[in-house]
Amino acid sequence: MPKKTVKELTGIGGAHVFVRVDYNVPLENGVITDDTRIRASLGTLEHLLKARARLILASHLGRPKKGPAPEFSLKPVAARLSELTGRVVQMAPDCIGDEVRRLAAALPESGILLLENVRFHKEEEKNEPAFAAKLIGDTGATVFVNDAFGSAHRAHASTEGVSRHVKISAAGLLMDTELRYLGMALGEPERPYVAILGGAKVSDKIEVIESLLPRVDELLIGGGMAYTFLRAKGHATGKSLVEQDKVDLAKALLQKAGGKLVLPVDHVVASAFKEDAETKTLPVEDTPDGWMGLDIGFTTALVFSDAIRKAKLAVWNGPMGVFEMKPFAEGTLTVARAMADCRGTTIVGGGDSVAAVTQMGIADKINHVSTGGGASLEFLSGQPLPGVACLQDA
Repeated sequence: MPKKTVKELTGIGGAHVFVRVDYNVPLENGVITDDTRIRASLGTLEHLLKARARLILASHLGRPKKGPAPEFSLKPVAARLSELTGRVVQMAPDCIGDEVRRLAAALPESGILLLENVRFHKEEEKNEPAFAAKLIGDTGATVFVNDAFGSAHRAHASTEGVSRHVKISAAGLLMDTELRYLGMALGEPERPYVAILGGAKVSDKIEVIESLLPRVDELLIGGGMAYTFLRAKGHATGKSLVEQDKVDLAKALLQKAGGKLVLPVDHVVASAFKEDAETKTLPVEDTPDGWMGLDIGFTTALVFSDAIRKAKLAVWNGPMGVFEMKPFAEGTLTVARAMADCRGTTIVGGGDSVAAVTQMGIADKINHVSTGGGASLEFLSGQPLPGVACLQDA
């Protein structure tokens, strides 16, 4: 169901708008090393600022376990956001409390107040109603905008609980873009529709496989998860990663797939799990004892690339090998190049997949690069996302 977006909000001039953003950025010694997530929020912020709304921004950063900690403060984010917007961004000392009330009350139209890390309070992840009520009550917000797709699969106070304390809940522009593109993967796409899944474990993506199999024309499987399927087909897998307790499930999925599920035919094997190990490229059925598969082989990469280039819709999540080690990165990079060459609609999600297209400088050739790893997987598995379900329907 399409959700109301900030584009449909009217009469919000002067209103306090609580915007859940995803500013969970990487920091080194207090310095932001990648501001992509901050930049991704700018469209929504500018739209609301032009409407003269008073913006209350909330985010988490990292996983603080013992309450407030300087290394998890959002202060560097406030400074960077001020540079990017050319506006003063006030930094609150907390996300609730008397000082937050004072700062929010004094906020001018088109002003920005960034709350301190919501995870400094354990009540955030517990989605405690009283804490959610204070997030809204102390900031004076009357409108909730969720633009943090990467956290939408979490039913936390700032992503879902706050919606019960306002009359209007809408999606930000980034959230709307995510839902529209990922929605194609579960809707009625143009064909051929190809999905590419990689990563270490079948168990991480069982629901996604079961959700996509009835919808796709081909489901290409690479990465460590392929070896559980290869074992299910009776192939020797050496020391490759196999989830033994999922082999029967893999057999069932192969039977259900009716030929749609495409596995590697060759792979790069190594004598050890290290960058300088001895390597060979062999057919999957010739895996030597004691060796482990760490990337798809040249022939498999060609087969996968050919299917991707012909697709009208191609959705990719997960690396084809141990992408962080150069000798085992080529399969993932080849898939990335094929995604860039595809003339259909292309969607990429998952940390290593996104890293591959970014590293190669081809992210701008992908129709949609998702900002949410876990959230995109849960969406593709057909599960409702709490941070989306709580928003008003369009």
